[in-house]
Amino acid sequence: MQIALDALVGEGDVVTKRWTFRGTHTGNYMGLPATGRQVVMAGITMYRIAGGQVRETWWNYDALGMMQQLGAIPAPAEHAGARA
Repeated sequence: MQIALDALVGEGDVVTKRWTFRGTHTGNYMGLPATGRQVVMAGITMYRIAGGQVRETWWNYDALGMMQQLGAIPAPAEHAGARA
């Protein structure tokens, strides 16, 4: 597993980071047995800082895209092809 920091921006009491996760699915994840597939997922995390401490955190990441890469959910092209 590797997480790359793509951008870091701070304004006022909020710090935002944009990141990219890369890894290989080698163990059970949310009930899905290891597939050995490699995945890439992008996300953003925001932190509100007060008194030198993180007081709130908000996350947003592409969990759907990751599950599609793992084969747990069909990708749109795969789903459309199944109907044809």
